[in-house]
Amino acid sequence: MRTPEERFFTTSDGSRLFYRYWAPVGAGAGRALVLFHRGHEHSGRLAHVVDELDLPGFAMYAWDARGHGRSADEAAEAARPANMGTLIQDVDEFVRHVSSESGIAMEDIAVLGQSVGSVLLAAWVHDYAPPVRCMILASPAFKVKLYIPLARPMLGLVYKIRGDFHVNSYVKPGALTHDAERIASYKADPLIRRPISANILLALYSTAERVIADAQAIQTPTQLLISGADYVVHHGPQHEFFDRLGSRVKEKHVFEGFYHDTLGEKDRGPAIAKVRAFLETCFAQPPQTASLLEADRSGYTKDEFDRLSRPLPALSPKALNFALTRFGMRTGGQLSDGVRLGLETGFDSGSTLDYVYRNRPRGITPLGKLIDWSYLNAIGWRGIRIRKQHIERLLGKAMASLKAAGRPVRIADIAAGHGRYVLEAIASQAERPESILLRDFSELNVRQGSELIRQKGMEAMARFEQGDAFDRASVAAITPRPTLGVVSGLYELFPENAPVRRSLEGFAEAIEPGGFLIYTGQPWHPQLEMIARTLGSHRGHKPWIMRRRTQGEMDQLVAAAGFRKLAELADEWGIFTVSLAQRASA
Repeated sequence: MRTPEERFFTTSDGSRLFYRYWAPVGAGAGRALVLFHRGHEHSGRLAHVVDELDLPGFAMYAWDARGHGRSADEAAEAARPANMGTLIQDVDEFVRHVSSESGIAMEDIAVLGQSVGSVLLAAWVHDYAPPVRCMILASPAFKVKLYIPLARPMLGLVYKIRGDFHVNSYVKPGALTHDAERIASYKADPLIRRPISANILLALYSTAERVIADAQAIQTPTQLLISGADYVVHHGPQHEFFDRLGSRVKEKHVFEGFYHDTLGEKDRGPAIAKVRAFLETCFAQPPQTASLLEADRSGYTKDEFDRLSRPLPALSPKALNFALTRFGMRTGGQLSDGVRLGLETGFDSGSTLDYVYRNRPRGITPLGKLIDWSYLNAIGWRGIRIRKQHIERLLGKAMASLKAAGRPVRIADIAAGHGRYVLEAIASQAERPESILLRDFSELNVRQGSELIRQKGMEAMARFEQGDAFDRASVAAITPRPTLGVVSGLYELFPENAPVRRSLEGFAEAIEPGGFLIYTGQPWHPQLEMIARTLGSHRGHKPWIMRRRTQGEMDQLVAAAGFRKLAELADEWGIFTVSLAQRASA
């Protein structure tokens, strides 16, 4: 038996989370397994797995998730209420902390989760595409059995009316396992936390639904363990997830008669053995990574793009519904300033983006203002505004790193729109950069962006010029040579990878060795078809049809240009991501 060390790490929002660390024993060090407990529990409930796996060469880590066990801090939770996006980001920061503290590469780390922990891991691997060796999901809580009819819509209604509240878990320990000792310890454990936020419970469902729907994006070798007599979660979504899973290496095991606590059941030996064998197999060979550099030519996102590019049957219910939406936008929708601007300049234009960033509903008549408020609060536009905040956070992080290294901060954005997100991010920083170069292909954006620079009194450090972000030579020749490059919201608008690669290669030539790149992605969007069928783009008002790039594809494109990803931020719906990468040193 290994005795754990008790440690804490601090997240980027200042929360202090507890974890246990079991040092490796003997030969084979340089590998790690990170464990994630089920809802209501804590890392101590997984301690037995460390010994029963009998993998002494692995360093083992297990956390108490935010709000659980010894990471429960009511004052901090009140000051910084979590959403599902926060919890998924916590996973990313914890595994990166493990890698940094241990010196173990991400490629040599495996992750294991139970129940809610499994959902967090699946969402993390989907949204962040970490290069971990493999993941093991035990009884993932993709769909909790609530038993009370209409419980989920009722929870959603109450949440909308009164805001967040907590509900107590109905699950009795006898429904988790047949192991009398674990049942007794659960009942006596003072760190078990039965209440769960309604916000988190509802988000658990929606997160699971999108991860299952887009499981093809997941390339990580995956083992799925299913309890055959699970009274807590439904089996159907677990099987659907496995069937859709894009991983070339995947395996599924069903343990008949097992209750929900798969790795804590009375006769858990066979399940533990399957986990051990899977880990040994995955670590016996080099990391398995499928190339996604030509995913624009073949693959499921290309198939999706082709489907959205084909017209619907004229009299189909879906076609009629979208036609009615387009008619409404071109008639009553014109009372909204935002809708009217989108119809005039394109809903993906720099002008529309700047309007969404300002987020001030305007329109003709009170009805027009109400329509505009509804338009600006569409989930996609909410995600865009969070993306702006995330760009600002990573800009600050990169600038601080450059300052700490005694290097100048010279910023270049090759497709800035009006440049509002960059200029406002700089305005919030204590120290100003040496220079800011904003570029855009649109003459209108250049004029309005230049005016914004003047309004903010930044003429001494910032300038705006016209330029083609997909012209490799033009991007490579940017002067002064930047130490921090930004490309936001551009690559998502173009389905082909060749121009994106040219753009990134030009940026790699322009940015000084050791400099930084901030780039965005859109691995998921719940309104993709509605956008394609109803909204026009800035390119001749053609339909705004997007090919999604999975986060793994986007990261591979950036890596192929010579950058190493350091960090990522994503919104709570998994729609927009912002990543920070560093150019390889010469």
